This record gives sequence, C-alpha cells and structure tokens, in this order.
Amino acid sequence: MSFVEYSETVQEGDVAIVYLGHESMMAVKVQKNGQTQTRYGAIRHSSDLIGKRYGSKVTCSKGGWVLVLHPTPELWTVNLPHRTQILYTTDIATITMMLELKPGAVVCESGTGSGSLSHAILRTIAPTGHLHTVEFHKQRALEVEQEFREHRVAHLVSVRNQDVCLDGFGVAGVADAVFLDIPNPWEAVGHAHSAMKRHGGRLCSFSPCIEQVQRTCEALAARGFHDLSTLEVLLRVHDVRTVGLPLPDFGPDRTPDPAQTPAPPPAPHASLSIKTTTPPRSMAGHTGYLTFATKPRT
Repeated sequence: MSFVEYSETVQEGDVAIVYLGHESMMAVKVQKNGQTQTRYGAIRHSSDLIGKRYGSKVTCSKGGWVLVLHPTPELWTVNLPHRTQILYTTDIATITMMLELKPGAVVCESGTGSGSLSHAILRTIAPTGHLHTVEFHKQRALEVEQEFREHRVAHLVSVRNQDVCLDGFGVAGVADAVFLDIPNPWEAVGHAHSAMKRHGGRLCSFSPCIEQVQRTCEALAARGFHDLSTLEVLLRVHDVRTVGLPLPDFGPDRTPDPAQTPAPPPAPHASLSIKTTTPPRSMAGHTGYLTFATKPRT
C-alpha cells in the first residue's frame, strides 16, 4: 500500500486505483503491455500508467480522462474482491480508535475475510508493528496473503490458516489488541487472553446478533476482562447544498427597518446564497455490534 513502500510514480507490478468518479473506480494490477478498458476507452499500462505520478490525469483512447491513485485502505475497501461480508470505514474508524492502535502495535485478528479491516490496521501500526491474522478458510487465506504481497505489506503481517477457536492465534503474550469477527467469538476469548501481553490490552468483537454479544460478554467477564461496552455505529449522511433566495422587495416608497430586516448584501445580487442541509430519506442500517473490553494487568 502507498503508506509503506509505493513510490511517487506508478511502477510495473503496482496495484493502482483507476478513478472514473466518486461512484466508479477499479483496482488495476499494472503490467507491462497490459490494457484496461473503461467507459472512456482503453488505458494502455506501458504508455499511460507506468512512470506517471500518482494523482495524475490519464487520457483514455476515446479522449476522456481518469485519475490514477494510490490504493489507500479507504479506496481498497470499496474496490477489493468480496470473498466475505466486509467492514466499511464507519466501523473501521471506531475499531482502530477504540483499540488504541498506533505505530509499532502488535495486533491479532480473526477472521481475515476479504482483508478490509486488515489493511486499515496495517496502515495504523506501520512501519514497525505487526498483524497476526487468522483465517480458517484455506482459499481465502491464500488469496489475502497474495494481496498483502502485491500491496507490499507482507513484512507487516503473518497469515495463518487455522481455526482460532481450536488453535488460537499461534502467538502468546505479544498482542496489544485483539479483534474478533467470527460466528462464535466466545469460544476464542481464552485464546485472545493468552495472545495478549501481560500488562493488558484492548479487545473488540464484531457480531451482527445481540445473542452473540451476550454470550461473548459472559465469556469476557469470566476471563476477568473489564470496561465492557457494546455499541453500534449508524451513518447518517446529510446533503449540504447552496440555494438562492430572492432578496426582500421593499417597494418604491418603503425603507427597510435595520432593526428588523437584515441588511442586503453590498453587491446588487438578484438573490442571496445560503447553505442548507437535506436530511436523508433513507440511511444505512445495522451492520453489527462492536463489543470492547480491556484485559487487566497480570
């Protein structure tokens, strides 16, 4: 990813984001003599991408242009190949903050899934931290491991193909934080406790159902975790726009009262521009419950 080893210019072998618009972009593996089709025409990798600065406009064969961007975790989240349901930036931002992640931190994660949260964690803990991530599905583990190599972050992450509920994270006493996104997180609480450092740390469990939360909280309390809290993050986006309002017409024989009427703008505009916000008619609903807890010092 760009936050680790990507240069300022596009190189062969890079994964770049081709940006056509806010709702239209794609991840492209840059290859010599490669070609990518867009609605604006073809992009030829050798002549149009390789050697260009990230952030540049690239002209396609039909005359339209696109932007070529670094694959930041935010852009990768909306362009990655979906192998599982993924976490999006609204939950990811809360998780990385509440787990108190920072450069140099060691994190254990299960399951890896499509790697959306993994990439955000890696940016937060780089350049000296490490992520130990566990995925029980062999093919998904192989694919996400390949993506880490292509994004040049493989040195920051260890991928294990195993069942975290049976075999744990493969490490003990090293983690500053643990994240669980599995169907039965209460069965992994003991392994999470063992993986964390003796001076304590933070744990987060993501579950879509409240029954999962209840069982997980019981297991956390039984293991001595404290500061248990569960929340859900609901995103409500407002549409803020500029609108024009006509200035008041006082008539030929009327003089405005400065105490009651706002002064007109100095320029003789036909209307007054103001900002207004339109609440959404619909909004994204429940994604999952985030349960946080702290391991006590031992």
